[in-house]
Amino acid sequence: MVCVFSRYLPSLEELGKLLKLCADVKWLPFGKAMHAQFLIRNQTSNHSHISHLNSLVHLYVKCGQLGLARNLFDAMPLRNVVSWNVLMAGYLHGGNHLEVLVLFKNMVSLQNACPNEYVFTTALSACSHGGRVKEGMQCHGLLFKFGLVCHQYVKSALVHMYSRCSHVELALQVLDTVPGEHVNDIFSYNSVLNALVESGRGEEAVEVLRRMVDECVAWDHVTYVGVMGLCAQIRDLQLGLRVHARLLRGGLMFDEFVGSMLIDMYGKCGEVLNARNVFDGLQNRNVVVWTALMTAYLQNGYFEESLNLFTCMDREGTLPNEYTFAVLLNACAGIAALRHGDLLHARVEKLGFKNHVIVRNALINMYSKSGSIDSSYNVFTDMIYRDIITWNAMICGYSHHGLGKQALQVFQDMVSAEECPNYVTFIGVLSAYSHLGLVKEGFYYLNHLMRNFKIEPGLEHYTCMVALLSRAGLLDEAENFMKTTQVKWDVVAWRTLLNACHVHRNYDLGRRIAESVLQMDPHDVGTYTLLSNMYAKARRWDGVVTIRKLMRERNIKKEPGASWLDIRNDIHVFLSEGSNHPESIQIYKKVQQLLALIKPLGYVPNIASVLHDVEDEQKEGYLSYHSEKLALAYGLMKIPSPAPIRIIKNLRMCDDCHTAVKLISKVTNRLIIVRDANRFHHFRDGSCTCLDHW
Repeated sequence: MVCVFSRYLPSLEELGKLLKLCADVKWLPFGKAMHAQFLIRNQTSNHSHISHLNSLVHLYVKCGQLGLARNLFDAMPLRNVVSWNVLMAGYLHGGNHLEVLVLFKNMVSLQNACPNEYVFTTALSACSHGGRVKEGMQCHGLLFKFGLVCHQYVKSALVHMYSRCSHVELALQVLDTVPGEHVNDIFSYNSVLNALVESGRGEEAVEVLRRMVDECVAWDHVTYVGVMGLCAQIRDLQLGLRVHARLLRGGLMFDEFVGSMLIDMYGKCGEVLNARNVFDGLQNRNVVVWTALMTAYLQNGYFEESLNLFTCMDREGTLPNEYTFAVLLNACAGIAALRHGDLLHARVEKLGFKNHVIVRNALINMYSKSGSIDSSYNVFTDMIYRDIITWNAMICGYSHHGLGKQALQVFQDMVSAEECPNYVTFIGVLSAYSHLGLVKEGFYYLNHLMRNFKIEPGLEHYTCMVALLSRAGLLDEAENFMKTTQVKWDVVAWRTLLNACHVHRNYDLGRRIAESVLQMDPHDVGTYTLLSNMYAKARRWDGVVTIRKLMRERNIKKEPGASWLDIRNDIHVFLSEGSNHPESIQIYKKVQQLLALIKPLGYVPNIASVLHDVEDEQKEGYLSYHSEKLALAYGLMKIPSPAPIRIIKNLRMCDDCHTAVKLISKVTNRLIIVRDANRFHHFRDGSCTCLDHW
């Protein structure tokens, strides 16, 4: 290269153009050769050619040689505003935001240096990325000194800086009060809108959106993504539909990222069909798009569809990522598909995602909700790093299984690990105390320990206390607690007390509570069922008839009882007194054999559980073939010992089935795990982890 220059020496003007070309194409060797020409011609000390030195600094910055750029910058006898900005921009793009601010401070301290709008924009960008709002405010003050505060670039950078630093009020203040050369640009609005959405301030974001519609004709990809995120957050389907229509009219390129945001928006608004239509209309689908649709299915309770979609994704050759596996594992949790979850766990290990915290957390949740709490704990103990979600999943998992002591032990380990508990943590902890019946300790945690961690108790925590008092048989105290606590109770809390009235046979209080619940929600099926149960147990058949008549008048239908279990990846569903299974005859015989085995242990059919005014013998027939008994009989027929039998039931387990399954666990020496509408029951050796309160 030097030989070429020895025959023809380009002029300084030509060298400048060549340097710019080298920087544009990032041709470092040729740029170094021209740097050598400057040295040979002894031009580096000539002030008249400072622009060429700036070009050299720019070349090294563009080629990622910040060290060489800095050495050249430091060696420059004189620098102008371009010199400073080129190097600052290099550090900014290299992620060294602190060095940008150090350079800016040095520049401002020089008497002959006068930063322009580009320098301030670079400095404010460094403040944005580093979350340095204090330095950003100092830049804001200097803008007034140098008279640049009204420049459009600077104004946009200010708005962006305050938005990124979570000072949205200051961003809005700049937007509203600082005059600019033009109306507020789309970049400024995008910054404010995204900051408001991220901080959960949906109503304010809608107001900003209205201003955007008035002032900004052209939206870009960032705008659409932010606005769709807003629609998803506030669950505003009509707004989402209008945004989608505007997107189509505008002819903006419909890429995978925008498509995935549309799918997410429709999913959160409950419009799964629209989400699927968007998905089907995309020509290119990456893993983000597939995962977005799986998430939409998951959020709307279509767990099997989410899992089936993964099969289609596999068939098309798209590789999953950690978020895909997290969604799929949570879908397995939704239907307690343990074997499917095991297969996904193996796939996670094979593809190298096992150390991702989001995947591990999903595994804990999946195993817990699928009835394998020991597997949850194995995943938990194998984790090197745990976040707050990890601890909460384990604590709440143990609590949901009725294993209060284990839940509290994990909480103590959490505190020892100096992980600060949050709102959700104490739901699990108070639930654990509820299962253990420790009233005094539960109230200590509610009234003292939560406040020590600066957590204000909410409805869920107070509902746990109602459950705690109810479980201890302190029904009057529970009612008084609800009347005196300043909180807006929901149907769930009142039904918790109502369920306790049913368990403790306090029918007078139960009727009073039920009437209050039905005033709040006249269509709450669970309350009608519990009230009907209480009337039946008290042999108040007139009350049962009244409740059923009321349900017919209000067109309220009780969901039929169903239970299912997974045997070698086949789901077997059983309905009460159903004969839909191909092996129904053998199953019914097995039920009779089991009932015959437990009668010598004191089993007497609890005919009070039958809500029909018929003869006792007929009531025993109704009880014998409840769905959970049929599922259990089939499980014992097909699942070899000592493997546990895991059953899922859609409704609350009845008293008779609960007693029967306890005794069956004893005579068969099997672990039987039943997940009903309220909780998990672990039956072993004739006892249940719920201690007969559920």
